[in-house]
Amino acid sequence: MAALLKRLSPLLTCAALSFTAASPLAADAITVDSEKAKLSVTTITDGLSNPWGMTFLPNGDMLVTERSGDMRIVSADGTKSAPLKGLPEIVSRGQGGLLDVNIDPDFSENRWVYFSFSEPGSGGTSTAVARGKLLAEHLDELREVEVIFSQQPKVRSNGHFGSRLVFRDDGTLFITMGDRQQDFEDNYPQKLDSHIGSVARINPDGSVPEDNPFVNRDGALPEIWSYGHRNVQGAALHPETRELWTGEHGPQGGDEINITRADHNYGWPIITYGEQYGGGEIGEGTEKEGMEQPVHYWDPSIANAGMIFYTGDQFPQWKGNLLVTALKFQLVSRLELEGEKVVHEERLFADSIGKRLRDIEQGPDGNLYLLTDDRNGAVLKVSPAK
Repeated sequence: MAALLKRLSPLLTCAALSFTAASPLAADAITVDSEKAKLSVTTITDGLSNPWGMTFLPNGDMLVTERSGDMRIVSADGTKSAPLKGLPEIVSRGQGGLLDVNIDPDFSENRWVYFSFSEPGSGGTSTAVARGKLLAEHLDELREVEVIFSQQPKVRSNGHFGSRLVFRDDGTLFITMGDRQQDFEDNYPQKLDSHIGSVARINPDGSVPEDNPFVNRDGALPEIWSYGHRNVQGAALHPETRELWTGEHGPQGGDEINITRADHNYGWPIITYGEQYGGGEIGEGTEKEGMEQPVHYWDPSIANAGMIFYTGDQFPQWKGNLLVTALKFQLVSRLELEGEKVVHEERLFADSIGKRLRDIEQGPDGNLYLLTDDRNGAVLKVSPAK
């Protein structure tokens, strides 16, 4: 995200917004000690219905999605806009709804906003991605909205949609997805004629990049970048290698961090470090030739969700660290790396915030911003304590 923001024009400003009557939330900061910094956590705004994803606009405002189906603009002082108009039909049920959001690398010029959601259709639902234009003179709606990707096949399930949206440096878009909680016998994540349990890569208009790994393979869907995934809800580009790293929900145990490379098979449900809910082995164990091992895994599961590499100046001692939010344990896992190896973990906010943490972003100010997954969800700001 930091690299993306650097590419956007710092001079772009948005016209005055039409906001709801909700006023900014004035909340006392809490101070949290960590191994390398003293942290201040403040509430920017609350009253959001299970917020799921967020991204920063060039002027410092945020676009925030609510799983219930609404997208809002949240200003730096916490004022929320009314829900943006123009979104397509979204099925908000179970784990489905309006999910991630990101802006085009050339947003200053083209105004494209991209978002993922659970899309209804023949056979059930699937993860889909659409884009629309947020014009400076029409900040109350997305215009020219079009669906540019639709996971196939659609299935009757309310779970495991993924989904994060990450732009590669070449302008192509990564879409992470889940296995849709399908029966192991169907083994969808191991099949290349299905998007289920895969990471896709597309061009911004939805077309397929010519160098995708399965473009010329018979029986394979050309959008697929990698496969054998369970439910990928975190994704970020490494600040130095620029490779895609992803965070994946395991079953009971076995939550993973992976370096997600073209044509690679990540094993689900053949190999995993987790087990059946209530106990019992899944698949063939933890390793198999031709299937990738995770960079890091958690057992017991922390229910990892959003993730970023920190690159800012507010916490210089964290530069290059991988920060991962957790739903189950209500924390942020700070992972120190040496190359592709995790050498240390610190668990932040486990005893202080007390909320499921769905997403994390680095703001243009270098501070961290968290979304709490709650019916009265909030945007939290993490900055150095004075």
